[in-house]
Amino acid sequence: MVSDPELGSPEEAVEAIKDCIFYDLRMGAIDLHARDDVFEPARSGGFLLNGGRMYVDAVGSHLEYATAETVTLKDLIANDRAGQRMIVQAIKHLGFEGQIQVFNNSVDHFGGHTFGCHENYLVKMEDDFYTGRVQLLVPFLVTRQIYAGVGRVGGHRLGSFGSIPRYEDVAQNPVDYIWVSNMYSVAPDLSVPFQLSQRADHILKVLAGRVRFNRALINPKWEQYYAHDEMQRLHVLFGESNQNEFAYALKVGATHLALRLLEDGLIDETHLLADPLGALREISRDQSYQWKVQLLDGSASSAVEVQQRVLDLAQRYRGSNADTDWTLDAWQSTLDQLVKDPMALADKLDWVKKRQIVESYMAEEDIGWEDDALHSVDLMYHNINPDESLFYAVQDMGETTRVATELDVVEAMTDPPSQTRAKGRSELIRRIMAGGKDARIYGVDWSAVLIGRHEVHEFPDPYETYSETQHST
Repeated sequence: MVSDPELGSPEEAVEAIKDCIFYDLRMGAIDLHARDDVFEPARSGGFLLNGGRMYVDAVGSHLEYATAETVTLKDLIANDRAGQRMIVQAIKHLGFEGQIQVFNNSVDHFGGHTFGCHENYLVKMEDDFYTGRVQLLVPFLVTRQIYAGVGRVGGHRLGSFGSIPRYEDVAQNPVDYIWVSNMYSVAPDLSVPFQLSQRADHILKVLAGRVRFNRALINPKWEQYYAHDEMQRLHVLFGESNQNEFAYALKVGATHLALRLLEDGLIDETHLLADPLGALREISRDQSYQWKVQLLDGSASSAVEVQQRVLDLAQRYRGSNADTDWTLDAWQSTLDQLVKDPMALADKLDWVKKRQIVESYMAEEDIGWEDDALHSVDLMYHNINPDESLFYAVQDMGETTRVATELDVVEAMTDPPSQTRAKGRSELIRRIMAGGKDARIYGVDWSAVLIGRHEVHEFPDPYETYSETQHST
C-alpha cells in the first residue's frame, strides 16, 4: 500500500524495493535471464545470500519471497522472517517508511482477491499419487485451519460472471487471463462476522493445475528442479500467512508428519469427507467452534477428531528428532485446548489473537462487526514492519510464543540454512557478487548455478550442502 501518490503506483513501489534489495543493499544476485517470459522476465528478481529468492510476480505485480530449503522448523521460521526484514530494510533505505506498507496476508477485503502462502514439501510419489493417494490427505488439509488459520473479518461470496471475459478486459490485462478455465465474481458476505481462514471462501477445487481463477487446495507439479531420488514437490496452495511462529511451526510440522504417514501407507479412508470444499467453508465460518463435518460414509465427526486421528497415527514417529517430538506435543496440547477453550490459545494461534484484537477495538470504538474499519485492523495485523504491525506490537509485549529468536532472524538475513543445498548455492552467489571476469555471466536456479560460459555446479540433492563444490565442465 502506497499512501503518498508522489511515490508512484504500488507496482512502481515493489519494483523500487526489489531493485534496492539487489542493487543497493546487495543481498543477492539478480537474474540476468528470464525464468519465464511472461511471469518472471529478466531482472524481475533473484536468489539471495540467505538461500532464499525474492522476485516480483507479474500476476498482480506483487513481491514474493521464497524461503531457502530447510530441514528444521527454526530454520524455516527464521529464514521466512528474514525475507520480511529485507523488505523493511529496503523501505527504510529508500526513505519510504510510513509511506509504503507491505502486508503478509492472503485476502483483499475490498477487492475480493486472494493470494496464498504456499507450502512446498518433498514427497515420495507414485504415478497414481495425484489421481488417488493424495485424496487421503485432503481431510487433514481441510481441518488443520483450526490451528493454522490466520483469521479474517467478514467473508466473500463467489458467483459466476455468466460469460467469457470481454476482449477489452483481456487486452488490458493479458497476464491475468493466461490459462484460465473458470472465472468468478466476488461480493462481500456480511452474514459472517469473523472466520478462521482468509482463503476458505475462495477455494473452488481440491486439485487444479490452472490456479489463477481456479483456487485449489493443491497444485500438482512434476518438475526436475524439485525432484530427487523418486521424490517430487507437493505444492500446497491452501496455506495462509501465519504471523505467530508457533502456529506457523505447528502447521508445517504437522503437515510433514501427515505426509510421512501418507508415504508409509498408514492413512486410510476412515475420515474421507463427504464434501471437502463445503466442509472447508463450514469449519472456517462456524461461530460455535464445534467444527462438525460429515464423513463420506455418512457418519458425523469434527475437525478436532479428524486431526486427532492423524496425530494418533503420527505418534509412531516419536523419537525421530527434536522437531518431531515438539510437533507431537504441541499438536496434542493445542487440540486439547481447542476442545476446552479456543480463546485461551491467543499466544499461539493467529486467528484467536486477531479476534481478540478486533473485539477490543470494537469495544473501544463502540462499533459493530459491520464497520469497515475492522478490515483495516485485520490488515494491520499482517504489516511486516515491526514498528507498525499490530502483531509485532503484541509480540514485543511477550504475548506470543516464539520458535526462533530475534538473533536467529537477523543472522538468517545473510546466512543460509546450514543443512541443505542452500548453503552451497549461497557460497556461489557470494562469489558472483564479488565480481571478476567469469562472474559477469551467470545463471542461478534452485538446483544449479552457472558461472561464466563453462563452469556448472549442480545440486540435485536438497539435503546435501554442496559446500566447496568442485566445478565441472
